[in-house]
Amino acid sequence: MAPTTHATARIYRMKTPEHICPFGLKTVDLLKRKGFEVDDNLLTSREEIDAFKEKEKVETTPQVFIDDERIGGYEELREHLGMSVADPDSTTYRPVLAIFGTALLMGFAISWAVQGTLLTSRMPEYAVSTAMVLLGLQKLQDIESFSTMFLNYDLLAQRHVPYGYVYPYVETLAGLLMLAGTLIWLAAPLALFVGTVGAVSVFKAVYIDKRELKCACVGGNSNVPLGFVSLTENLVMIAMGLWMPLRMLLA
Repeated sequence: MAPTTHATARIYRMKTPEHICPFGLKTVDLLKRKGFEVDDNLLTSREEIDAFKEKEKVETTPQVFIDDERIGGYEELREHLGMSVADPDSTTYRPVLAIFGTALLMGFAISWAVQGTLLTSRMPEYAVSTAMVLLGLQKLQDIESFSTMFLNYDLLAQRHVPYGYVYPYVETLAGLLMLAGTLIWLAAPLALFVGTVGAVSVFKAVYIDKRELKCACVGGNSNVPLGFVSLTENLVMIAMGLWMPLRMLLA
């Protein structure tokens, strides 16, 4: 739905000394961007907020009215305007892609800082080891949640539960050592071990058992589906575990 020129929308939103409603701000911004003149009504105290909710028979603010029709809050407004509304339960690869994309850019940045050029022989190593560190960091933020989701599919964690608590530290340590190019005799076996166990576990869960699960690769509260991307993460760790000591021998 596109508004007529200078159409007016009334909004009632919370703005108290203790709290400024972020969805209220987003709603006002959306209305203005869509060409509405906004009649912005602030609810500045708990008494005003409760009185408004009781009067309009609503449980939340903000509330938008267009042509005296109550539209609802921010997401209802987006839907009314024909815009997409995010489903909090839908699966997405965005967190993983964001990490891999950032790691790639950091690989270029480190190559430039070290050798003055974006493309170096070590750039892929910088990118992959950085990705391992970033993925480990995501898991370390809430190890309890990670280990719980991890138990759904990891074969070793299902046999030895503490492995789920150790895994984030192992992945992060291996990534840091590979990024620094030191103690490869320790980092390579660690990456090879967790990568192999992970790859076998993901392959069995997804391609043999045909289970639809969420991946714990970016932490235990993600909506990333377990599948090809998760398998790729483990295969890359296996490749790093094999390549790093080989490069050291060939150097």
